[in-house]
Amino acid sequence: MKNISALTFYFASVISFVLANVLKDKNLSIYYILLVLGIVLFFLGVLKRIRSNR
Repeated sequence: MKNISALTFYFASVISFVLANVLKDKNLSIYYILLVLGIVLFFLGVLKRIRSNR
């Protein structure tokens, strides 16, 4: 986790949001899982960016 950049977390978050929207009509439970995963990855990226600026 220490070697992963904040940009990687942001990129994974965007991919998760896109997949969630694609799969929204097919499987609602996977939609919510991917949505929560995208939010978590986004905030991990924000925390990584804050910690690297100190």
